[in-house]
Amino acid sequence: MNYRHAFHAGNHADVLKHVALLALCESLRAKPAACFALDTHAGRGLYSLDAAAAQKTGEAEGGVAKLKRTGDANIARYLSAIEACRAAHGARSYPGSPWLLTHALREQDRIACCELQPDEAAILNHNFRDDPRVIVHARDGYAAMKALLPPRSGETRFARGLVLIDPPYEAQLEEFDLAIAALRDGLQRWPQGMFALWYPIKLRRSLPPFYRRAAAIEAKSALVIELLVRPDDSPLRMNGSGLLILNAPWKFDVLFKPTLNALRNAMQESGGGNAHMEWLRAPA
Repeated sequence: MNYRHAFHAGNHADVLKHVALLALCESLRAKPAACFALDTHAGRGLYSLDAAAAQKTGEAEGGVAKLKRTGDANIARYLSAIEACRAAHGARSYPGSPWLLTHALREQDRIACCELQPDEAAILNHNFRDDPRVIVHARDGYAAMKALLPPRSGETRFARGLVLIDPPYEAQLEEFDLAIAALRDGLQRWPQGMFALWYPIKLRRSLPPFYRRAAAIEAKSALVIELLVRPDDSPLRMNGSGLLILNAPWKFDVLFKPTLNALRNAMQESGGGNAHMEWLRAPA
């Protein structure tokens, strides 16, 4: 699986990932101290749904286009962010995770974005060249975790923050080996940080080994949230996706469960969707 962001902008996986990302950022904003965010596989950070790549797949029609405002605060926050993005960049723009981080975090916070593909990294750097909070690294995100954690800026050491790992899964299930190793190392370097790993779901029955390894990571907690828009009975397409969140905010499961159910109801195809949330390692 080669997951290039431009081809999938605004699809159901982006919706889950970005709604959760903004909810995690909201928890960081709850305290006044500055925080740090690292996006390890950032892409270009800003997309057009009219671009050839997005038009080729049309996946946004099954994702963000299906969402309407409800009473759910997390979904409302996401839709408001998209409206802000489109007000600034055009009616068919879609914000990637770097844009959402800059939108959600504050003047005192700092953001590092990594992108290995040279063309994408150049566009990413251009898109955020005027934001002094953002540093773009044209390098491998896993390697950057070793260099950038624990985070600091001058004399400032960041006690709080988030690492988002959103790899392309070019190596398919082997990507989990790289991600698990990076999570273990990252937590050793920055044990108080939150870490969120996105992963695609084709056949959920292939995931238990990943769950077991994730549960064994030395973190305060390990939570998985998963959204499937169709039955996970085909290995040929992405039927859903999930997020592994290590050191999730207090009661994040309670906060996010109604959101997850609302996302399932909005985006499932022919009633075949499923929403799943589980503590692999429950908080003490």
